[in-house]
Amino acid sequence: MLRLNSHPSGRHFLQIPGPTNVPDRVLRAMDYPTIDHRGPEFQQLGKKVLADIRKIFQTTQPVVIYPASGTGAWEAALVNTLSPGDKVLMYETGHFASLWKKMADKLGVHAEFIVGDWRHGVDAAAIGARLAEDRNHEIKAVCVVHNETSTGVTSDIAAVRRAIDAAGHPALLLVDTISSLGSVDYRHDEWGVDVTVSGSQKGLMLPPGISFNAVSAKAIAASAKARLPRAFWGWDEIIEANKNGFWPYTPATNLLYGLSEACDMLLEEGLQNVFARHRRHAEATRACVNAWGLEILCQNPSEYSPALTAVVMPEGHSADTFRKIVLEHFNMSLGQGLSKLSGKVFRIGHLGDFNDLTLMGTLAGVEMGFALAGVPHHAGGVLAAMDSLRAAASQPSLRAA
Repeated sequence: MLRLNSHPSGRHFLQIPGPTNVPDRVLRAMDYPTIDHRGPEFQQLGKKVLADIRKIFQTTQPVVIYPASGTGAWEAALVNTLSPGDKVLMYETGHFASLWKKMADKLGVHAEFIVGDWRHGVDAAAIGARLAEDRNHEIKAVCVVHNETSTGVTSDIAAVRRAIDAAGHPALLLVDTISSLGSVDYRHDEWGVDVTVSGSQKGLMLPPGISFNAVSAKAIAASAKARLPRAFWGWDEIIEANKNGFWPYTPATNLLYGLSEACDMLLEEGLQNVFARHRRHAEATRACVNAWGLEILCQNPSEYSPALTAVVMPEGHSADTFRKIVLEHFNMSLGQGLSKLSGKVFRIGHLGDFNDLTLMGTLAGVEMGFALAGVPHHAGGVLAAMDSLRAAASQPSLRAA
């Protein structure tokens, strides 16, 4: 049995849905000497990173980069666009949608929550219906999570935009892509998103520590009238300094080295190939779970996440006890169930710097863990995943380059 204070052989399998494994290329880039953040060498880096990250968001508009976690980017999105007492419409898709609502409440924004069951994505029709009732346009923004990390459910953001437009409502559209950017197809411009929130530690393959707001012209115009207090989070000074490749404060220089390398890796592979790779691994994971005879938390196949799969434990068995056994025996970390899902589900992350053999090692560890923990299941899940990968190899839509 592995002792947590020992040094186990082999690599640790970090198969939580973020932070994800950091590739060697990114680690080596971050190891470069720190440079003067007001000098010409940094200016060159700043301009490159700002241009590349727009490609990842699929936008031609500004992307603001903060030395902060995704939580900071949540706050930035709200304080730059809203005023005290403003109403926002949010949708309960899981733990992280709930946390964003709590933040809005703390900031003095009136957040109306459309209640969800944590097993389905955003109901665009429900959002459209609520906006149609808001004839005085008191709702200033709609805030939704693209890929809910706690549940493994991906929502249709283009459908949300269509619902807003069909209601003839001027509300801003704010979207959290913290676990989908660089993993799941996301189109800031094409889908008419006003503020996209994201973070470094998932599909971008970096350590935690930098976060993003991609902003539309409409959002920037709203920020000129917004009255929630902001200083560090303010877009205006950052966007102005970014025009010359700089920041109005000391940026996270070495993380920006890593971001530059991560963008290179994603763009070299090609974003569509990256998305296809994630879909392929997600398909194989679900084939495995189905073969085990276990239940996937997400109930709508069209909303299955390409980035992670949340698995429901059989009645009477603790997901946390199972995760502990897997960690102790195989040096592998699986994602825990969060808040009301605590102990009821575990989450398999299959995003970021991830390939077929990483997936097979992960699923083998889970299947062996079931046997050790006495979790009822059918054998052969790993073989089902292998069959899925073989089948995908002949399907261009699922095959990575």
